[in-house]
Amino acid sequence: MDETVRLTAWVRGHVQGVGFRWWVRARALELGLSGSAANLADGRVEVVAEGTREKCESLLDLLRDEITEPARPGKVTGVTERWSEARGVVAGFQEC
Repeated sequence: MDETVRLTAWVRGHVQGVGFRWWVRARALELGLSGSAANLADGRVEVVAEGTREKCESLLDLLRDEITEPARPGKVTGVTERWSEARGVVAGFQEC
């Protein structure tokens, strides 16, 4: 069985006010992840996801890859990631 991990990703670009958090939530739920997506004061979106490393890596790939996700709202210019132990977030995915 795959270990549950926590991915925290900070997404830069034109990602606020364009439906990006909703899009992240939909992709995360499709992958069976728990977590949240929140706007930050500096214009970034912080994505926190918990699940198997494989599924979290799939979400990270979707956040980064414009070629395979042309319908993604906004414009991502960069993603910074941090991996840590899962903390047991509430099931589901919240848009904050």
